[in-house]
Amino acid sequence: MENIDNIFVEKAKRVMHLRQGDKIVKSYKISLGKSPIGAKVKSGDNKTPEGQYSIEMHNPKSAFHLSLRISYPNEEQIKAAKDSNYSPGGDIMIHGYPNKIPAFLFSFWHRWNDWTAGCIAVTNDEIEEIYKAVKDGTPITIVP
Repeated sequence: MENIDNIFVEKAKRVMHLRQGDKIVKSYKISLGKSPIGAKVKSGDNKTPEGQYSIEMHNPKSAFHLSLRISYPNEEQIKAAKDSNYSPGGDIMIHGYPNKIPAFLFSFWHRWNDWTAGCIAVTNDEIEEIYKAVKDGTPITIVP
């Protein structure tokens, strides 16, 4: 796959694009947090964040096949949470299926449901491809 220099996620369309500049290199159908409308604000709201972030790290020992950590929360979100006395949450990832459920059982259900606690989920085959193509530090934009 070509050098991926940014990721663009359209929550309403349930699609994630790996891009080089404005050119879409590859697109993936995604599942989101169980409460997908609106931006993530605090721990437990089951929302997927919206805004500008980056890929912080690759996790080969993920509980969800493989995962890429997204840099949520940012400094502004941490400050807002502290000022209002709640946790902004964290551990937002792009990941595959849960390791504890056989992939063949989970694959059909995954395509038709938002099931994460706020992460962006793809198939195991797709996260393997994304994991290789995306470097730490890659910007990711998540829009409603």
